Amino acid sequence: MSGLLLLADISGYTWFLQSVALAHEDDAFADGAVPDAYATLSDLLGGIVGRVVPPFTLSELEGDAVFAYATNLDPVPRGAAMLDCLTECYADFRRRVGMARDIWPCWCDACLRIDALELKFILHTGAYVAQEIAGKRKLVGPEVVMAHRLLKNHAPELVGHGAYALITAAAAARLDIPTEAAVSIAETYEHYRPIDAHVFPLREA
Repeated sequence: MSGLLLLADISGYTWFLQSVALAHEDDAFADGAVPDAYATLSDLLGGIVGRVVPPFTLSELEGDAVFAYATNLDPVPRGAAMLDCLTECYADFRRRVGMARDIWPCWCDACLRIDALELKFILHTGAYVAQEIAGKRKLVGPEVVMAHRLLKNHAPELVGHGAYALITAAAAARLDIPTEAAVSIAETYEHYRPIDAHVFPLREA
C-alpha cells in the first residue's frame, strides 16, 4: 500500500507529567485516584483524533502521539485546505489546554506548566505494509520508520519552539500544498538518504 502517514505529537508532555508527579509525590495516586494530568492527556489525544479521523484512519495511539494514515486520498484535503485542517486541529488543542487550566484544581508551578504544552505534526508519504502483530494491525516499512524519525528534527532551531507542521517535500507535492510561506529543511538519518521537508509554524486560527 501507499499513502499518507500523519503523526501528531504533544511536545513537553513527559516533562509536564514528571513535574506534576514530583510536586504531588505524596498525593498523586492517593486512594487509587488518577491524577488530573492523565485525564487531560486523554482529552487532548481524543481531541486530535476527532479532528483528523476522518479523513485519516487511526493506526494507534503512541503515548503522547497520534499515528494515522490515509490510503484513499480522495477525502483528504488538498492544497491550503490541508494546512487549514492542521491549523484547526491545533486551535482545538489550545482551546482544550485552556479549558483544562481553567478547571485545574491546583495552582502550583508544576501544574501551571500545562500552558507550555505544544503540538507538532509530521506529514509524510510513501509505501507501507499492514501486518497483524500480537493481534493488532500495525503499519510497517521504511517510510513508517522515517515518519517517526522525523519527530526528532531541527525545525525548532529555525522556527522556534512553538507548534509546527513538518511536511515532507514528497507529501507536499502529492497534496499540492503551497510552500511559499514555509521554511525549507533537510534532515539526515542513518540508513536513509537526506529528506527534504517544509516547516510551517502554526498559530491559533
